[in-house]
Amino acid sequence: MRILVINAGSSSLKYQLFDMANETVLAKGKVERIGMDTAILTHEPDSKPEVREVSEILDHTTAIRRVLDMLVHPRDGLLRVISEIDAVGHRVVHGGEAFKGSVLVDSEVKREIKKLFDLAPLHNPAHILGIEAVETNMPHVPQVVVFDTAFHQTMPPAAYLYPVPMAFYRKHKVRRYGFHGTSHQYVSERAAAFLGRSLEQLKIITCHIGNGASLSAVMGGKSVDTSMGMTPLEGLMMGTRSGDLDPAIVPYAMGKEDLTIGEVNSMLNRHSGLLAISGTSSDMREIEEAKAAGDKQATLAFDMFEYRLRKYIGAYAAAMDGVDVLVFTAGIGENSELLRRSVCERLTFLGIDLDEELNRTGSGTERTISRPGSRVEVLVIPTNEEWMIARDTYVLVKERGLLKPNVVQ
Repeated sequence: MRILVINAGSSSLKYQLFDMANETVLAKGKVERIGMDTAILTHEPDSKPEVREVSEILDHTTAIRRVLDMLVHPRDGLLRVISEIDAVGHRVVHGGEAFKGSVLVDSEVKREIKKLFDLAPLHNPAHILGIEAVETNMPHVPQVVVFDTAFHQTMPPAAYLYPVPMAFYRKHKVRRYGFHGTSHQYVSERAAAFLGRSLEQLKIITCHIGNGASLSAVMGGKSVDTSMGMTPLEGLMMGTRSGDLDPAIVPYAMGKEDLTIGEVNSMLNRHSGLLAISGTSSDMREIEEAKAAGDKQATLAFDMFEYRLRKYIGAYAAAMDGVDVLVFTAGIGENSELLRRSVCERLTFLGIDLDEELNRTGSGTERTISRPGSRVEVLVIPTNEEWMIARDTYVLVKERGLLKPNVVQ
């Protein structure tokens, strides 16, 4: 069975084609600058050279058609015909309270996603464009949507409600939703499998640390708390996002600098975080290089980032009355040995005993980086959100009897 996974943005589209029979990626790629006559399609077929094309791609329907053309290209493709694609899975950022798991796309599902445009104005409209573009190009292929928020729907009210008048929740659904749920679910499941232990018996703190960053407290395989809130702005300090701050800063800054709502929103989402403190970069790799060279602002940016991450880990250990496993994942979490070391060296009170040699080696692999006697096992697990989307898509279409008869299971 072949599953095409799509992550549609407002002016871009990423894709991966999976062969579920042997759990391999046949091809992956992206379309950038959709809406322009200089759009870029990058196609990476397995065991073949990368292909890069620049052409006019003015909408998502055309982008999907170009991707499909590439997948069946006589030289660069992996398929004989498009009908070899059995289903399409989509990443959708916000599922609100309506969706507690992945679902097959129908008219009602699309209506619900559109109702959430106000909660995810940069993401959900783009996801709908991707879904409708597939409908146009592949009208008879089943589609599945996998929500970033779904994994966190197991949080109790004490964790997801805000201490503001309940009318805001009842009328406007103001609450914590959390994001990166597909990643948090994947790495928590992989952590249990890697350790050969029952997921239902573990208390796991998962740290998805990239340009966007969030933590989740996972107890018995279920999310009981997460650091992002109603939007992805809350929680950790990030590449360009502020994370937690005193809410009174917003009206104060607006008054002092005569800022509009749009301007203060842009400040908090695009001009804060590592970029604001370092003054030069939102990239942790560049921050660490500048820190090593003695740059005081870069050092401060790193220290603030590490401090806030460490505080959240301590808070989630308290929320679960203990922790068995600490997992680092995503770009920074998987690659920054300095950040992992800085965090773990100051969490010895939890029983964390980091092995510095293991922390330095084994990049790109699932591995333990704590010593054998550590009460808390510390792991690095590379995330694979696309695989989770492909898996959920496969399970749903199989359960609904939508697999083609000639597909070998």
